[in-house]
Amino acid sequence: MEITDKEILHIASLASLKINENELETYKKNLQDILNFANIINNANTENLDISIGATEGYNVFREDEIKAFEDKEALLKNAEDLENNMFKIPKVI
Repeated sequence: MEITDKEILHIASLASLKINENELETYKKNLQDILNFANIINNANTENLDISIGATEGYNVFREDEIKAFEDKEALLKNAEDLENNMFKIPKVI
């Protein structure tokens, strides 16, 4: 598909770009290169490729939850603004 000067000017207008006559050929060549590459990608043979969901193998990267005892509760609770029954007391949120 060959790009015309009229199409370049129309696209420039839609993008609110001001293109002068000596820049027109540069824009036309660059857009033509992009469209040619897109055409190559669209016509690539993908028949025997495996389905991929991303760059990784799709395994779970999260760690297992483990309960660990915290030995220095006093050091932790000394940062509390308000305490109740050895726990942080926070304002009611509804």
